[in-house]
Amino acid sequence: MKHRLDRVRELLKRELGSIIVRDLKFDAPLVTISGVDITPDLKQAHVFVSALGTEGQRREAILLLEHHRAALQAEMAKRVVLKNTPYLNFKLDDSIERGTRVISLMDEMGLEELPPEELEEDDDGSGN
Repeated sequence: MKHRLDRVRELLKRELGSIIVRDLKFDAPLVTISGVDITPDLKQAHVFVSALGTEGQRREAILLLEHHRAALQAEMAKRVVLKNTPYLNFKLDDSIERGTRVISLMDEMGLEELPPEELEEDDDGSGN
């Protein structure tokens, strides 16, 4: 059953992404579907959306998706044949922004990645 849910998640992610690119226009420079989590009964789908841009542009992207939820679900029902078309719940995924923030903080502190040679020297088990 778990493999079926994984396949359904990926299918919903791919189809929603193509529907959104074709039908909706956003103010945010980049809006992507970063993941889909679906309940085992296939009735609810949590769609994680990454949106780059200002806080207002990201909020606007989620509001636009929520506004067009019925049309997106109807189009999804045409493309993906399931017993029940899942109810789409859109959630903002800020993991990309958090990762970018961590990298910029590391750059500010002057931390850089160690070359592989230095990592091997530090990991020789001598404890020094």
